[in-house]
Amino acid sequence: MQFVDSHCHLDRVDLTPFNGDFSAMMRANLEAGVEHMLCIGVEQDGFGEVLDIAEAWPQVSASVGVHPLFVKPSQQVTQAWIEQQCAHPKVVGIGETGLDYFKAKEEAIALQQAAFRTHIQAAKNTGLPLIIHTRNAKADTLDILRTEGEGKVTGVLHCFTEDLDMAEQAIDLGFYISLSGILTFANAKELRATAQALPLSRLLIETDSPWLAPVPYRGKSNVPAYVSKVAEQLAELHQVSTAEVAQQTQKNFFSLFSKAQRIKS
Repeated sequence: MQFVDSHCHLDRVDLTPFNGDFSAMMRANLEAGVEHMLCIGVEQDGFGEVLDIAEAWPQVSASVGVHPLFVKPSQQVTQAWIEQQCAHPKVVGIGETGLDYFKAKEEAIALQQAAFRTHIQAAKNTGLPLIIHTRNAKADTLDILRTEGEGKVTGVLHCFTEDLDMAEQAIDLGFYISLSGILTFANAKELRATAQALPLSRLLIETDSPWLAPVPYRGKSNVPAYVSKVAEQLAELHQVSTAEVAQQTQKNFFSLFSKAQRIKS
């Protein structure tokens, strides 16, 4: 079985369990059957490290973007900068972008919305898919996607924790839904019900490592090798084999991120 981790932060993984050896961590991922990883950009200043990892490892792709919680008044996210990075052959998506209203004040919300629109315009121009972070911002996320995207963008709502209605509206807009280790948490009954109701043909799996390690690794630093636990939980919900979930989510990933280069085994 081979898995794709559709969303991870390899530049932020705690390497202590691997004696500080990044290569050892990557070998562990490979041994766990992880054939491809999408390393996500979250800020301008740290993007170089994300790109360095993607360039060094053939099984890693990168995305470019500024996470809503990293948007700064003093550092405007420009469409030109995003599109310039998109020219790199290993950059296959735009984001992590979106809206996070969980603790945001009014001025931060305005900045997030402006940055989100900028990312959407870059996606329209480049044809690359969006990687969206949304938290406590259902209505605005969907509204901005409709008005700015004009039906011309696609992508994924990553680490999904919202309700079934939002997932179905996003799918109607051409988006995929990505599920993380949260799916395995004891208190995630509503999320499991949502995942069960959604078609496998529109789902991706991820770790969001180094955060949100799935059961039985909860509380530990997360790594892409643990993505199989998300697949196992999803398989149980859909009453299919883990191999079928691995194959379908793999197919979905390379269909959405068509620029990603699959390594022939």
